[in-house]
Amino acid sequence: MKKINQILTMIAFSVIFISCKKTSESTEVVAENHTDDNGFNYVTYTNDPTGLRLYTLKNGLKVYLAQNFEEPKIQTFIPVRAGSVYDPKDNTGLAHYLEHMVFKGTDEIGAIDFEKEKVELQKISDLYEKHKAEKDSLKKIEIYKEIDKVSHEASKLAIANEYDNMISSLGAEGTNAWTWHEETVYVNKIPTNELDKWLTVEGERFSQLVLRLFHTELEAVYEEFNGGQDSDRRRESYAMMDALFPKHPYGQQTTIGKSEHLKNPSMEAIHAYFNRYYVPNNMAVVLVGDLDFDATIKKVDAAFGKLKSKEVNHPTRPTEDPLTEITVKEVVGPEAARASVAYRSKGIGTKEEKYLTLIDMILSNSEAGLIDLNLNQKQLVQGAGSYTTFLNDYGMHQLYVTPKNGQTLKEATDLVLGQIEKVKKGEFDDWLIDAVINDLKLSTIKKYQNASSIAYDYVNAFVHFQDWGNRVQLLNELRKISKEELVAFANEFYKDNYVIVNKNQGKTEGLVKVPKPEITPNELNRGKVSDFTTAFNKMTSPDLKPKFNDYKSAIKKTTLDNGLTVEYITNTKNDLAELDIIFDMGKDHNKKLPIAVNYLQYLGTDTKTPEEVKKDFYKLGINYGVSSGADRSYVYLSGLRENLDKGLALLENLWANAKADQDIYNKYVDKIAKRRIDTKANKGSIMWRGLMSYGQYGEGSRLRDIYTIQELKDQNPEELVALVKDLKNYKHRIFYYGKDINQAKSALNKNHIIAADLKDYPQKKVYEYAKTGDNVYFVNYDMVQAEMLFLAKGDEFDPKKLAISTLFNNYFGSGLSSIVFQEIRESKSLAYSAFSAYSNASEKGKPNYTYAYIGTQANKIPDAVDAMLDLMNNMPEAEKQFNASKESALKKIAAERINDTGMFWAYESLKKRGIDNDNREEIYNAIKNMTMKDMKEFFDTNIKGQDYNIMVVANKKDIDLKALSKLGTLKEMDVDYLFNYEKPKVVKP
Repeated sequence: MKKINQILTMIAFSVIFISCKKTSESTEVVAENHTDDNGFNYVTYTNDPTGLRLYTLKNGLKVYLAQNFEEPKIQTFIPVRAGSVYDPKDNTGLAHYLEHMVFKGTDEIGAIDFEKEKVELQKISDLYEKHKAEKDSLKKIEIYKEIDKVSHEASKLAIANEYDNMISSLGAEGTNAWTWHEETVYVNKIPTNELDKWLTVEGERFSQLVLRLFHTELEAVYEEFNGGQDSDRRRESYAMMDALFPKHPYGQQTTIGKSEHLKNPSMEAIHAYFNRYYVPNNMAVVLVGDLDFDATIKKVDAAFGKLKSKEVNHPTRPTEDPLTEITVKEVVGPEAARASVAYRSKGIGTKEEKYLTLIDMILSNSEAGLIDLNLNQKQLVQGAGSYTTFLNDYGMHQLYVTPKNGQTLKEATDLVLGQIEKVKKGEFDDWLIDAVINDLKLSTIKKYQNASSIAYDYVNAFVHFQDWGNRVQLLNELRKISKEELVAFANEFYKDNYVIVNKNQGKTEGLVKVPKPEITPNELNRGKVSDFTTAFNKMTSPDLKPKFNDYKSAIKKTTLDNGLTVEYITNTKNDLAELDIIFDMGKDHNKKLPIAVNYLQYLGTDTKTPEEVKKDFYKLGINYGVSSGADRSYVYLSGLRENLDKGLALLENLWANAKADQDIYNKYVDKIAKRRIDTKANKGSIMWRGLMSYGQYGEGSRLRDIYTIQELKDQNPEELVALVKDLKNYKHRIFYYGKDINQAKSALNKNHIIAADLKDYPQKKVYEYAKTGDNVYFVNYDMVQAEMLFLAKGDEFDPKKLAISTLFNNYFGSGLSSIVFQEIRESKSLAYSAFSAYSNASEKGKPNYTYAYIGTQANKIPDAVDAMLDLMNNMPEAEKQFNASKESALKKIAAERINDTGMFWAYESLKKRGIDNDNREEIYNAIKNMTMKDMKEFFDTNIKGQDYNIMVVANKKDIDLKALSKLGTLKEMDVDYLFNYEKPKVVKP
C-alpha cells in the first residue's frame, strides 16, 4: 500500500486534494455560485474531481453534498468544530466524553417518561457536583454510592441503546464517532433509501443533550483511558506533543483527558459545552453517495434547519515560542524500542504545508523516497518513514525509525536525520518532485472512487476552516515549487529545532490503577419503545432491491498465445489497471517459498541495483509486489494503464534476472530475527496471532512451523532466488482489471514467457485442528487492562449456516445494539470492548468457531467472565431487538454492491468454500423467513454449552490466577514457545 494511504489511516489530518486531469498543466479552480429551483444557494468549484455542492443553510449549517453511484448507499458525517483543545482545563476529556453521551438520546429518543426521568437526572447532576467538590476520599465513596443508587432508579425510565437500535434497523454500517484536537465527528453509512429516516433521527439527536446512563458510560470511557495507558504509541505521542507544544492545548490536553478529571466529572460543564459548541453554525452535514442534490438539500433543511444558531467564540490559544534547541524525551514500555523526530511547523493552508508535503514524499513515499531507498531498501534500519500533520494553529513533520539488531536508537535516528541533510544539500534526483506529484495524483484517483474517502476529505476541510477550492488547487500550487526553492526552504526550516522521543523497552512507570467501582446494573428495558421510535417505525422507505452478481458472466476469460487463461473485468471508470499472476501454492506446499519470495523485494538484477529497480517503477507510476501466504502466492502490478506494458517488462526482467547477494541476504535474516523479537513484545500479536493460533491448533500450528534463525542463515540465497525464478514454471493463472484487455494480452504475450509444460504443485501439508475445551492459556504482560478470548471449535463449514449466523452475529455479539454490548458495557459497565461471533470457516472442510472477547481492567475480569459466560449459555430473547436485527441484516444485503476487482476476489473466496454462485441471494431469502425460534435453535445447537479454550494476556500481578484456573487447566505460556522462536542466548560474564 502506498504511504499516503497508510498516513490517512493512521491519523486525522487535512489531506491533499488534487485535480485528476491527465495534464500536468496548472488548472485554475474558481468558485461558482448557484441557486437551485427551490431557492437554495450553493457553491461549486471548477475542475473539482469530487463534484462538491456546498450549501449554507439560513442557520449557518454547512452542507457538503456529492454524488457517487458505486453502491446505493450514502456516507454520512456530522462534524462539530469542538475537540479536546476546547476542553476546560479542569474538565479535560470533556469533548470526548460528550461524544459518547450524544448516543444516549434526547427527551424523545430513549425516553419512557422523561418528566420523571429528568428529576432523577438532576439529582445525579447535583450529586456529581458535590462529588467533584468533596476532598475527603471516604465521603466521595459514599456520594458515589448514592449516584449509583439514583442512577439505577433513573435507568428504569430510559431505554438503553434506542438510538443504536433505530440506526441499526436502517441497515447502517460503521456507526461510530471520533474526537480529536479540533473536532468531534459522528459517522454512519446508510442505504440511500433510508435517508429520510436517518435525517429524522439525527435532526432530533442534535437538538438536545440528555445525560442518561451517565456513570456506566463514564466507566467505559475510563476503560478507554486504560487502553491508552497500555499503548506505547499513545504515550509516545503524548510525550512528543508535550515537548512540541509546551503552552498550546495540542500538547497540554489529551483528548482522553486526565484520570482525575474522568473520575470527577461535571454534568453541568458537559451541558454548557454542548450548548456552546453544538450549534448549527459550528456544525456541518456531509453526505456523499447515491443521492439527488435538490431533493436531499430540502430534506436536510427540514431536519436541521430548525436548530437555532448562536454566536460561537472559539477560545484564543497560546502562541508557542520558537524551538531553538533539540529536546529529547524518554518513554519506557514493553514494546520494541523505536524513536521519532518531529519538527513543528505552521498550520494548515500555509506555505509551510506545501513545502513540507513535497519534502515528506521525497523522503518517504513507500517506493523511491530517500528513506525508502537509502535506509529501508538497504536494510540499514529495521524500518523507517515519515509523515506530516497539519492542524489549525500548527503542524508537524515527523520521522520515525525502528533500529535493527545491535543498533542503538541514536545510531538509527542519526541515519534518518541524515536523509534530511540530503534534502538540504539537494542530493535527490531532479525527476523526483514531478514523480512525487504524479504519485499524489495517482493516489487521489484511487481514493476518489470511494464515497467515504471523499466525505472524509470534506470533513477535514470544514474542521480546519479551509476553503474547498484552495484544497483542490493545492496540487497546482505544488507544481510551481522548484527544486531550488525546496532546498532553500529546507535549509531554513530544518535546524536544531526538533524533538526526539526515544521509546525504550522496559517496565512502564507511572500507570494509574484504580479500584473497581461497585455499580448496580442498569435496566435495559429491551421490550419497551419510546413514542419517537413508534412513530419512526411507522415511517416507510422506498423499496431497495438487492442486486446479486452472475460471476461466471461478469468475469470474462481470454487465452494468451502460450495457453494461459486470463480472467478479466473491464475498468470503465479511469485509466488505472491491475494485473495479478496467481499461484495456488504457498508455504503449505513449500516452507521456503515465503522466505524466497520476500527476499526478492531487496534484490536488483545483473544490470540494475535494487535502488535503480525501485526508481524505474516509481517513474512509471507503477507499483509492483510479490507475496506468499499459506496456500497462495502472487506477483502483481498496479498503476497507470498506459505504462502497464513497460511495468510488466521491468517486472519480468527482475523475475528472470534477479541477482542473489549474500550480504543482502544476511541483513534480510537479521531483519526477520528482529521482527520476531518485536513480535514477542507486542500484546496484539501475542493475542491475535500467537494465542489464537495455539488455541486452534495447539503445538502443531502453522505459525509454529518455521525455520530457526540458524536454519535461515544456513540457506543458500542462490537457491532461494532460483526458487523464485522457478515459480513461473508452475501452473498459474492471471487476473486483469483495466480498460483494454487487448493491451494487457499484448503485454503478456510479449513479456510473460513460460515453459510449454507447467509443473503441478507439490503436496500440501495439512495442519490438524485441536479439540477445544478445558484449557486456559495465559501470557504475562506489563499492562493495566486484561484481554481475554474464548474460543470453541464447531462443526465443519456448512453453507446452510451462513444465513442464520449472519443474523445471530447481528443480534447477539457485534455492534453497538447487540446483546453482548448492551449487557457487558451498557448495563454492567464491565468492559470498554466486548463482542462475540459465530465465525464461519473460509474454506470447505474446515471448522467454524465461536469466539467471545473481553478487554477490561484486570480487577473486573471475574465479573466480566461470569457475565460473558452467562450470555454464551443463556441468550436473552428480545423480540423487538431481533426484528430490528433482521431488518438490518436484510437492508445491508440489499444495499451491498460487489463491483470491479471486488467481484473477482469475492468469487475466489466463494470457490474456496465450495460455492460457485453469489450465495447472498440464498442468504437474503432465508433471513426473510427466520424467527426467534430459529435463532434459539441455532444458539442451543451451536453456541450454548461449548467447551472453550481461553486465552488471556494480562499482568500477572493484577490477575487472579486462581480464578482463571477454575475455568480450565491453566498453562502459563512462554512467548518463545508460543511462536516457536529460539530462546535468546544468555552470555555469562
